[in-house]
Amino acid sequence: MTEAIDRVGELAGEGLRALSGAKTESDLLEVKGRYFGKKGAVSAILSGISSLSVEERKRVGGAANEARTRLEAAFEARLAEIREKDRIAREGAETVDVTLPGRALDAGHRHPISRTMADIVSIFGRLGFSVRGGPEIEKDYYNFEALNIPKDHPARDMQDTFYMDWPEGDLVLRTHTSPIQIRTMEGMRPPVRVIAPGTVYRCDSDITHSPMFHQVEGFAVDTDVTMSDLKGLLTEFCRMMFGKDLPLRFRPSYFPFTEPSAEVDIRCVICGGSGCRVCGNSGWLEILGSGMIDPAVFGFVGYDPERYTGFAFGMGVERIAMLRHGVNDIRLFFENDIRFLSQF
Repeated sequence: MTEAIDRVGELAGEGLRALSGAKTESDLLEVKGRYFGKKGAVSAILSGISSLSVEERKRVGGAANEARTRLEAAFEARLAEIREKDRIAREGAETVDVTLPGRALDAGHRHPISRTMADIVSIFGRLGFSVRGGPEIEKDYYNFEALNIPKDHPARDMQDTFYMDWPEGDLVLRTHTSPIQIRTMEGMRPPVRVIAPGTVYRCDSDITHSPMFHQVEGFAVDTDVTMSDLKGLLTEFCRMMFGKDLPLRFRPSYFPFTEPSAEVDIRCVICGGSGCRVCGNSGWLEILGSGMIDPAVFGFVGYDPERYTGFAFGMGVERIAMLRHGVNDIRLFFENDIRFLSQF
Protein backbone atom coordinates (compact mmCIF):
# COMPACT_ATOMS: atom_id res chain seq x y z
CA MET A 1 0.00 0.00 0.00
CA THR A 2 2.79 2.41 0.94
CA GLU A 3 4.47 1.68 -2.38
CA ALA A 4 1.22 2.54 -4.22
CA ILE A 5 0.88 5.84 -2.38
CA ASP A 6 4.52 6.68 -3.07
CA ARG A 7 4.01 5.85 -6.77
CA VAL A 8 1.03 8.22 -6.91
CA GLY A 9 3.20 10.99 -5.48
CA GLU A 10 5.94 10.32 -8.03
CA LEU A 11 3.46 10.41 -10.90
CA ALA A 12 1.96 13.66 -9.64
CA GLY A 13 5.40 15.28 -9.51
CA GLU A 14 6.35 14.05 -12.97
CA GLY A 15 3.03 15.25 -14.38
CA LEU A 16 3.34 18.72 -12.85
CA ARG A 17 6.84 19.13 -14.26
CA ALA A 18 5.68 17.95 -17.70
CA LEU A 19 2.73 20.35 -17.67
CA SER A 20 4.90 23.32 -16.74
CA GLY A 21 7.28 22.47 -19.60
CA ALA A 22 4.57 22.13 -22.27
CA LYS A 23 4.81 24.80 -24.99
CA THR A 24 1.63 24.15 -26.98
CA GLU A 25 -1.90 22.88 -26.47
CA SER A 26 -0.88 19.72 -28.27
CA ASP A 27 1.91 19.13 -25.74
CA LEU A 28 -0.55 19.67 -22.85
CA LEU A 29 -3.01 17.16 -24.22
CA GLU A 30 -0.25 14.61 -24.64
CA VAL A 31 0.80 15.05 -20.98
CA LYS A 32 -2.81 14.79 -19.82
CA GLY A 33 -3.32 11.54 -21.67
CA ARG A 34 -0.10 10.08 -20.31
CA TYR A 35 -0.62 10.93 -16.63
CA PHE A 36 -4.24 11.59 -15.71
CA GLY A 37 -6.37 10.86 -18.74
CA LYS A 38 -8.82 7.96 -18.87
CA LYS A 39 -5.97 5.61 -19.77
CA GLY A 40 -3.25 7.49 -17.90
CA ALA A 41 -0.92 6.25 -15.16
CA VAL A 42 -3.02 7.59 -12.26
CA SER A 43 -6.15 5.95 -13.64
CA ALA A 44 -4.21 2.70 -13.98
CA ILE A 45 -3.39 2.79 -10.23
CA LEU A 46 -7.06 3.37 -9.37
CA SER A 47 -8.12 0.44 -11.52
CA GLY A 48 -5.69 -1.86 -9.70
CA ILE A 49 -6.75 -1.25 -6.07
CA SER A 50 -9.71 -3.63 -6.11
CA SER A 51 -7.55 -6.31 -4.45
CA LEU A 52 -6.76 -4.09 -1.46
CA SER A 53 -8.72 -3.92 1.76
CA VAL A 54 -11.38 -1.27 2.28
CA GLU A 55 -9.10 0.86 4.44
CA GLU A 56 -6.22 0.56 1.97
CA ARG A 57 -8.49 1.39 -0.97
CA LYS A 58 -9.58 4.57 0.81
CA ARG A 59 -6.02 5.73 1.40
CA VAL A 60 -4.67 4.85 -2.05
CA GLY A 61 -7.80 6.12 -3.81
CA GLY A 62 -7.74 9.36 -1.83
CA ALA A 63 -4.11 9.96 -2.76
CA ALA A 64 -4.79 9.21 -6.44
CA ASN A 65 -7.84 11.51 -6.58
CA GLU A 66 -5.90 14.29 -4.87
CA ALA A 67 -3.06 13.87 -7.38
CA ARG A 68 -5.47 13.98 -10.31
CA THR A 69 -7.14 17.11 -8.94
CA ARG A 70 -3.76 18.86 -8.67
CA LEU A 71 -2.83 17.79 -12.19
CA GLU A 72 -6.13 18.98 -13.64
CA ALA A 73 -5.78 22.38 -11.96
CA ALA A 74 -2.23 22.70 -13.27
CA PHE A 75 -3.43 21.67 -16.73
CA GLU A 76 -6.13 24.38 -16.82
CA ALA A 77 -3.75 27.05 -15.58
CA ARG A 78 -1.06 26.16 -18.12
CA LEU A 79 -3.66 25.96 -20.92
CA ALA A 80 -4.84 29.49 -20.12
CA GLU A 81 -1.23 30.75 -20.18
CA ILE A 82 -0.53 29.18 -23.59
CA ARG A 83 -3.75 30.52 -25.11
CA GLU A 84 -3.10 34.03 -23.84
CA LYS A 85 0.42 33.93 -25.21
CA ASP A 86 -0.90 32.76 -28.60
CA ARG A 87 -3.52 35.53 -28.60
CA ILE A 88 -0.94 38.23 -27.94
CA ALA A 89 1.31 36.89 -30.69
CA ARG A 90 -1.58 36.66 -33.12
CA GLU A 91 -2.80 40.18 -32.44
CA GLY A 92 0.72 41.48 -32.84
CA ALA A 93 1.00 39.82 -36.23
CA GLU A 94 -2.38 41.22 -37.32
CA THR A 95 -1.62 44.78 -36.32
CA VAL A 96 -2.44 47.18 -39.16
CA ASP A 97 0.17 49.76 -40.04
CA VAL A 98 -1.99 52.75 -40.98
CA THR A 99 0.98 54.43 -42.66
CA LEU A 100 1.15 51.76 -45.38
CA PRO A 101 -0.63 52.39 -48.70
CA GLY A 102 -3.95 50.64 -49.17
CA ARG A 103 -4.27 47.34 -51.01
CA ALA A 104 -6.57 47.74 -53.98
CA LEU A 105 -8.82 44.81 -54.78
CA ASP A 106 -8.70 43.56 -58.36
CA ALA A 107 -12.05 44.30 -59.98
CA GLY A 108 -13.36 41.93 -62.61
CA HIS A 109 -14.82 43.12 -65.90
CA ARG A 110 -16.51 41.76 -68.98
CA HIS A 111 -14.48 39.84 -71.53
CA PRO A 112 -13.53 41.98 -74.56
CA ILE A 113 -15.58 39.72 -76.83
CA SER A 114 -18.66 40.10 -74.62
CA ARG A 115 -18.17 43.86 -74.51
CA THR A 116 -17.78 44.07 -78.29
CA MET A 117 -20.89 41.92 -78.79
CA ALA A 118 -22.88 44.16 -76.46
CA ASP A 119 -21.67 47.28 -78.28
CA ILE A 120 -22.67 45.84 -81.67
CA VAL A 121 -26.14 44.96 -80.38
CA SER A 122 -26.49 48.41 -78.82
CA ILE A 123 -25.54 50.21 -82.04
CA PHE A 124 -27.98 48.26 -84.18
CA GLY A 125 -30.63 48.74 -81.51
CA ARG A 126 -30.23 52.49 -81.96
CA LEU A 127 -30.51 51.95 -85.71
CA GLY A 128 -33.91 50.30 -85.32
CA PHE A 129 -33.06 46.57 -85.18
CA SER A 130 -34.49 44.07 -82.69
CA VAL A 131 -32.60 41.03 -81.38
CA ARG A 132 -33.43 37.36 -81.98
CA GLY A 133 -31.73 34.14 -80.87
CA GLY A 134 -31.76 30.51 -81.96
CA PRO A 135 -30.31 27.04 -81.22
CA GLU A 136 -26.61 26.36 -81.62
CA ILE A 137 -27.34 22.75 -82.60
CA GLU A 138 -29.28 23.44 -85.77
CA LYS A 139 -31.19 21.42 -88.33
CA ASP A 140 -29.51 21.01 -91.70
CA TYR A 141 -32.60 22.58 -93.27
CA TYR A 142 -32.21 25.90 -91.46
CA ASN A 143 -28.42 26.01 -91.60
CA PHE A 144 -28.16 25.21 -95.31
CA GLU A 145 -31.17 24.22 -97.39
CA ALA A 146 -33.51 27.11 -96.53
CA LEU A 147 -30.58 29.46 -97.19
CA ASN A 148 -30.39 28.21 -100.78
CA ILE A 149 -27.54 25.74 -100.09
CA PRO A 150 -28.79 22.25 -101.10
CA LYS A 151 -26.94 19.10 -100.09
CA ASP A 152 -24.90 18.89 -103.29
CA HIS A 153 -23.94 22.58 -103.31
CA PRO A 154 -20.16 23.26 -103.28
CA ALA A 155 -20.68 26.22 -100.91
CA ARG A 156 -21.07 23.70 -98.09
CA ASP A 157 -17.36 22.95 -98.39
CA MET A 158 -16.63 26.59 -97.49
CA GLN A 159 -18.26 26.06 -94.09
CA ASP A 160 -16.27 22.93 -93.05
CA THR A 161 -19.14 21.78 -90.89
CA PHE A 162 -19.37 19.71 -87.68
CA TYR A 163 -22.21 17.25 -88.33
CA MET A 164 -24.11 15.08 -85.86
CA ASP A 165 -26.02 12.00 -87.00
CA TRP A 166 -29.14 11.76 -84.82
CA PRO A 167 -32.22 9.58 -85.39
CA GLU A 168 -34.49 12.58 -86.02
CA GLY A 169 -32.37 13.79 -88.92
CA ASP A 170 -29.09 15.51 -89.80
CA LEU A 171 -28.03 18.06 -87.19
CA VAL A 172 -25.11 20.44 -87.33
CA LEU A 173 -23.31 22.84 -85.03
CA ARG A 174 -24.45 25.99 -86.76
CA THR A 175 -21.80 27.52 -88.98
CA HIS A 176 -23.39 31.00 -88.93
CA THR A 177 -26.30 32.72 -87.21
CA SER A 178 -28.11 33.02 -90.56
CA PRO A 179 -30.55 30.20 -89.64
CA ILE A 180 -32.18 32.72 -87.29
CA GLN A 181 -33.04 34.72 -90.42
CA ILE A 182 -35.16 31.83 -91.68
CA ARG A 183 -36.72 31.09 -88.29
CA THR A 184 -37.61 34.77 -87.83
CA MET A 185 -39.14 35.23 -91.27
CA GLU A 186 -41.19 32.04 -90.86
CA GLY A 187 -43.04 33.65 -87.95
CA MET A 188 -42.97 37.35 -88.86
CA ARG A 189 -44.29 39.30 -91.80
CA PRO A 190 -42.47 42.36 -93.19
CA PRO A 191 -41.29 44.91 -92.29
CA VAL A 192 -38.50 42.99 -90.50
CA ARG A 193 -35.30 44.46 -89.03
CA VAL A 194 -33.44 41.93 -86.89
CA ILE A 195 -29.93 41.14 -85.70
CA ALA A 196 -28.99 37.67 -84.46
CA PRO A 197 -25.87 37.46 -82.26
CA GLY A 198 -24.45 34.13 -81.10
CA THR A 199 -21.77 31.45 -81.13
CA VAL A 200 -20.91 29.57 -84.33
CA TYR A 201 -18.53 26.74 -85.25
CA ARG A 202 -16.25 26.02 -88.19
CA CYS A 203 -13.09 24.00 -88.87
CA ASP A 204 -10.79 27.01 -89.01
CA SER A 205 -7.82 27.81 -86.77
CA ASP A 206 -5.12 30.42 -87.40
CA ILE A 207 -4.24 33.94 -86.28
CA THR A 208 -7.50 35.37 -87.70
CA HIS A 209 -9.83 32.33 -87.43
CA SER A 210 -11.07 30.17 -84.57
CA PRO A 211 -13.07 26.88 -84.66
CA MET A 212 -15.50 28.52 -82.25
CA PHE A 213 -16.27 32.19 -82.63
CA HIS A 214 -19.08 34.72 -82.34
CA GLN A 215 -21.09 36.22 -85.15
CA VAL A 216 -23.80 38.82 -85.59
CA GLU A 217 -26.22 38.29 -88.46
CA GLY A 218 -28.41 41.20 -89.50
CA PHE A 219 -31.18 41.48 -92.05
CA ALA A 220 -34.01 43.77 -93.09
CA VAL A 221 -36.97 43.05 -95.36
CA ASP A 222 -39.54 45.55 -96.60
CA THR A 223 -40.79 47.09 -99.80
CA ASP A 224 -38.20 49.04 -101.80
CA VAL A 225 -35.12 47.98 -99.74
CA THR A 226 -32.02 48.60 -101.86
CA MET A 227 -28.28 47.98 -101.89
CA SER A 228 -27.72 51.65 -101.12
CA ASP A 229 -29.67 51.20 -97.87
CA LEU A 230 -27.30 48.38 -96.94
CA LYS A 231 -24.22 50.43 -97.78
CA GLY A 232 -25.45 53.42 -95.80
CA LEU A 233 -26.30 51.25 -92.78
CA LEU A 234 -22.91 49.53 -92.69
CA THR A 235 -21.03 52.80 -93.20
CA GLU A 236 -22.88 54.33 -90.26
CA PHE A 237 -22.28 51.20 -88.16
CA CYS A 238 -18.51 51.37 -88.75
CA ARG A 239 -18.45 55.06 -87.86
CA MET A 240 -20.33 54.41 -84.60
CA MET A 241 -18.34 51.27 -83.79
CA PHE A 242 -14.85 52.68 -84.31
CA GLY A 243 -15.61 56.28 -83.38
CA LYS A 244 -14.22 57.74 -86.58
CA ASP A 245 -14.66 57.69 -90.32
CA LEU A 246 -12.54 54.82 -91.61
CA PRO A 247 -12.12 54.02 -95.31
CA LEU A 248 -14.45 51.19 -96.41
CA ARG A 249 -14.60 49.24 -99.61
CA PHE A 250 -17.29 46.93 -100.96
CA ARG A 251 -15.94 44.09 -103.11
CA PRO A 252 -18.18 41.90 -105.28
CA SER A 253 -18.41 38.43 -103.79
CA TYR A 254 -20.62 35.35 -103.73
CA PHE A 255 -22.96 33.98 -101.08
CA PRO A 256 -25.66 31.43 -101.95
CA PHE A 257 -28.33 33.31 -99.99
CA THR A 258 -27.64 36.86 -101.27
CA GLU A 259 -27.53 38.28 -104.80
CA PRO A 260 -25.76 40.58 -105.46
CA SER A 261 -23.22 40.00 -102.67
CA ALA A 262 -20.31 42.03 -101.35
CA GLU A 263 -17.46 41.66 -98.92
CA VAL A 264 -16.93 44.77 -96.79
CA ASP A 265 -13.34 45.68 -95.93
CA ILE A 266 -11.97 48.30 -93.57
CA ARG A 267 -8.56 49.93 -93.72
CA CYS A 268 -6.26 47.82 -91.53
CA VAL A 269 -5.97 49.47 -88.13
CA ILE A 270 -2.93 47.38 -87.22
CA CYS A 271 -0.66 48.77 -89.94
CA GLY A 272 -2.69 51.76 -91.15
CA GLY A 273 -2.83 50.29 -94.63
CA SER A 274 0.90 49.79 -95.16
CA GLY A 275 0.59 45.99 -94.99
CA CYS A 276 1.15 43.45 -92.19
CA ARG A 277 0.65 39.75 -91.47
CA VAL A 278 -2.86 40.36 -90.08
CA CYS A 279 -4.14 41.94 -93.32
CA GLY A 280 -2.01 39.71 -95.53
CA ASN A 281 0.03 42.76 -96.62
CA SER A 282 -3.01 44.09 -98.48
CA GLY A 283 -3.71 47.06 -96.21
CA TRP A 284 -7.35 45.99 -95.85
CA LEU A 285 -9.20 43.71 -93.45
CA GLU A 286 -12.45 41.98 -94.29
CA ILE A 287 -14.95 42.65 -91.49
CA LEU A 288 -18.20 41.26 -92.87
CA GLY A 289 -20.10 39.78 -95.78
CA SER A 290 -23.30 41.27 -97.10
CA GLY A 291 -25.76 41.42 -99.96
CA MET A 292 -29.38 41.53 -101.10
CA ILE A 293 -31.40 38.51 -99.95
CA ASP A 294 -31.80 36.07 -102.84
CA PRO A 295 -35.45 35.74 -103.96
CA ALA A 296 -35.01 31.96 -103.68
CA VAL A 297 -34.70 32.36 -99.88
CA PHE A 298 -38.05 34.18 -99.79
CA GLY A 299 -39.56 31.07 -101.35
CA PHE A 300 -38.72 29.04 -98.22
CA VAL A 301 -40.51 31.48 -95.88
CA GLY A 302 -43.53 32.43 -98.00
CA TYR A 303 -42.51 36.02 -98.81
CA ASP A 304 -43.53 37.43 -102.18
CA PRO A 305 -40.25 38.30 -104.00
CA GLU A 306 -42.18 40.56 -106.38
CA ARG A 307 -43.31 42.70 -103.46
CA TYR A 308 -40.49 42.52 -100.92
CA THR A 309 -36.74 42.99 -101.06
CA GLY A 310 -34.20 42.78 -98.29
CA PHE A 311 -30.55 42.79 -97.37
CA ALA A 312 -28.47 40.67 -95.00
CA PHE A 313 -25.01 40.90 -93.50
CA GLY A 314 -22.87 38.89 -91.09
CA MET A 315 -19.79 39.86 -89.10
CA GLY A 316 -17.38 38.07 -86.80
CA VAL A 317 -17.31 39.66 -83.36
CA GLU A 318 -13.69 38.62 -82.77
CA ARG A 319 -12.63 40.37 -85.97
CA ILE A 320 -14.32 43.59 -84.83
CA ALA A 321 -12.67 43.27 -81.40
CA MET A 322 -9.26 42.78 -83.03
CA LEU A 323 -9.74 45.95 -85.05
CA ARG A 324 -10.97 47.99 -82.09
CA HIS A 325 -8.13 46.99 -79.76
CA GLY A 326 -5.26 46.42 -82.18
CA VAL A 327 -4.96 42.69 -81.40
CA ASN A 328 -3.02 40.76 -84.04
CA ASP A 329 -3.90 37.18 -83.05
CA ILE A 330 -7.47 35.98 -82.49
CA ARG A 331 -6.28 33.10 -80.30
CA LEU A 332 -5.33 35.53 -77.53
CA PHE A 333 -9.03 36.03 -76.75
CA PHE A 334 -9.44 32.36 -75.81
CA GLU A 335 -6.24 31.62 -73.86
CA ASN A 336 -7.58 33.18 -70.62
CA ASP A 337 -4.23 34.85 -69.91
CA ILE A 338 -5.01 37.40 -67.19
CA ARG A 339 -2.09 39.56 -68.36
CA PHE A 340 -3.81 39.96 -71.71
CA LEU A 341 -7.39 40.30 -70.48
CA SER A 342 -6.51 42.86 -67.78
CA GLN A 343 -5.61 45.36 -70.51
CA PHE A 344 -9.25 45.80 -71.48
